[in-house]
Amino acid sequence: QVQLVESGGGLVQPGGSLRLSCAASGRIFRINGMCWYRQAPGKQRELVAYITVGGITNYADFVKGRFTISRDNAKNTVYLQMSSLKPEDTAVYYCNAGIWRLGAPYESAYWGQGTQVTVSS
Repeated sequence: QVQLVESGGGLVQPGGSLRLSCAASGRIFRINGMCWYRQAPGKQRELVAYITVGGITNYADFVKGRFTISRDNAKNTVYLQMSSLKPEDTAVYYCNAGIWRLGAPYESAYWGQGTQVTVSS
């Protein structure tokens, strides 16, 4: 099987920084696109940032200039560096990846379990 495990969430003051990590493990042949979503209480899950296997990135307008997504293909890991955090960034952050398992005929989408980020003074 394949697992995505996030880490790095926590409580931070407004203006602070956090770095989230998401590591994929299991019988993996190839990981394609990787991304971060977030879901605040009472709101729908929304896409935060996306990165292709070649390193091309795309961001939601509400995080442009503040968040940076990156990946280490050798470690099957995607990162989200978050800076200038605001209270409205408070949410559970989830990673998502398109993964081709060994022996599988096609790619499937996998989700991590989520990590809480709380921005508060």
